[in-house]
Amino acid sequence: MSKPAGPGTDSDTADEAVRGTCDDASICKRFAVSAGYWKDPYIQYFVRQAKERKAPEINRGYYARVQGVHLLLKAFLRKTECNCQIINLGAGLDTTFWRLKDENLLPKKYFEVDFPAIVARKLYNIKSKPPLSKPIMETHSGESLLLDAHSLDSARYSIIGADLRNPKDMEEKLKKMSLDPQLPTLLVTECVLVYMTPEQSASLLQWATNTFTTAMFINYEQVNMMDRFGQIMVENLQRRQCNLAGVDACQSLESQTERLLSTGWESADAWNMMKVYSNLPQEDVMRIEKLEFLDEKELLEQLLLHYCISWATKDSLGLGLAGITF
Repeated sequence: MSKPAGPGTDSDTADEAVRGTCDDASICKRFAVSAGYWKDPYIQYFVRQAKERKAPEINRGYYARVQGVHLLLKAFLRKTECNCQIINLGAGLDTTFWRLKDENLLPKKYFEVDFPAIVARKLYNIKSKPPLSKPIMETHSGESLLLDAHSLDSARYSIIGADLRNPKDMEEKLKKMSLDPQLPTLLVTECVLVYMTPEQSASLLQWATNTFTTAMFINYEQVNMMDRFGQIMVENLQRRQCNLAGVDACQSLESQTERLLSTGWESADAWNMMKVYSNLPQEDVMRIEKLEFLDEKELLEQLLLHYCISWATKDSLGLGLAGITF
């Protein structure tokens, strides 16, 4: 996934470095898919196969991330009976729309937002590869598709180029594509808020609670960043010009939930990925643990302890969203 850094003379370099994280995540996912960790027939159309093998602990980490987010997302779709909309903020080259269509779980509309440069690249892939464009056409009804260099609008899928640090501008673009503030709304961010200053991410979260009457927010990102292992992670990213402008909210699970509750969400929770991993369907976990021998068990544990999923809800329709968990 991808997203912003703060303003200033180095902001273009920083934004470029953050855009690079989109490639990293997609290449790691493609490798894990090719190794059999989960099924995703669409990622191959967005990203090339990795030149070198990814370590087993990286593959398991991505497995936990993808399965964990998908589990909460599907719980939201069940609670709303798919009478809802999903907004993937900083979506990168994510394939969730296509996979949900295959599972007959599409919401009324699925929106994606990312940097214009990433959106342009994604649109190029969609336009030039029938396995990506056909599902969009199959779910489209009515007039012709709206398509330009940085956006596409169809009946069930829309993608726009926008900056999450400017929620007002983003909202205007989304409303042109039939965003419905009255519809139950799921917002998803993965390794996105950490690249925004605390003020910028608070403003985005506050925008969400001000805009939607019934909503859920799912956020996957770093946690426990103040210990030695966390500091090494920060230093590694800084070496690549990736400034974690929002690292303060990643100090603990408490700081993650506090950020959500302080921006108007009614209920919030956060689990580190170690806990998420041990609460995933264990039959499938046993299957993937047989795929590769894991030498570095302690390293996997450290990685899982330094990422988390936090989620929050506000539920004016009384759908029971606060009860969603793993």
